[in-house]
Amino acid sequence: MTIVALPLDDETFLAAVTGCRLPASEFGHLQHLRLGWLRLRQAPPDAAIERTCADIARFAAHHGADGKFHRTVTEALLRLMAHGGAAEPALDWPGFLQRNPALRDDARGLLARHYSPTLLASPEARRRFLPPDLLPLPLPPPLPTFLPA
Repeated sequence: MTIVALPLDDETFLAAVTGCRLPASEFGHLQHLRLGWLRLRQAPPDAAIERTCADIARFAAHHGADGKFHRTVTEALLRLMAHGGAAEPALDWPGFLQRNPALRDDARGLLARHYSPTLLASPEARRRFLPPDLLPLPLPPPLPTFLPA
């Protein structure tokens, strides 16, 4: 069964992606970001990055495009999203995009600040996360601390 991509609520969208029921043609840049945004709201950044990368790699393989998954690009964008407030409970999806227009409109340009084209074009960068060779990625904001009652 194929599910039409838009408009889907967050839970239905996540189920459609993770269940590989979303058509590949409906999983573009914004949908990649939305998946990452949802995962960053569910878990600390490192766990969210692992889950998102696994989700995208599985989705790509299911749709016969396993060679398209790029680990460094995906992880770098997720780290930038975490820094941009993706996990802030009060910031909804439209608000997150409004606060972070470069992620939405010029992700390649944003990545170019941190990575040279040569590094991103390498097979190693596609296979595993490589740190930036130009400018370090920003750290995500600290997780809230909870004091015992």
